[in-house]
Amino acid sequence: QVQLVESGGGLVQAGGSLRLSCAASGRTFTNSYMGWFRQAPEKEREFVAAISWSGGRTYYVDSVKGRFTISRDNAKNTVYLQMNSLKPEDTAVYYCAAKRVYSGDYSSANGYNYWGQGTQVTVSS
Repeated sequence: QVQLVESGGGLVQAGGSLRLSCAASGRTFTNSYMGWFRQAPEKEREFVAAISWSGGRTYYVDSVKGRFTISRDNAKNTVYLQMNSLKPEDTAVYYCAAKRVYSGDYSSANGYNYWGQGTQVTVSS
């Protein structure tokens, strides 16, 4: 199996930046996509960004385009989410996820096979 550990969350003022990291271990070669999802209190889990493990193609939810950047370092088995121009509505627990196969929708949480514990991001106004 794949183990995922997120880090980098914290408290930041609106307009500030955070960089989240997701370190993967185990059978990382089986991953096709890695993604970031977030869940705010009393809200459904929301797709944020995804990246293909081999080619590095990226995808974003419209609300973060131009502000967030997903990247990966295959040698380190690590995926990053650079978050700039943060807004209070970005406040959520952010989860890293891994998808084994390319089939299915990269933005659907149901298609991901492994999940991290989550890291809290709080943006104050």
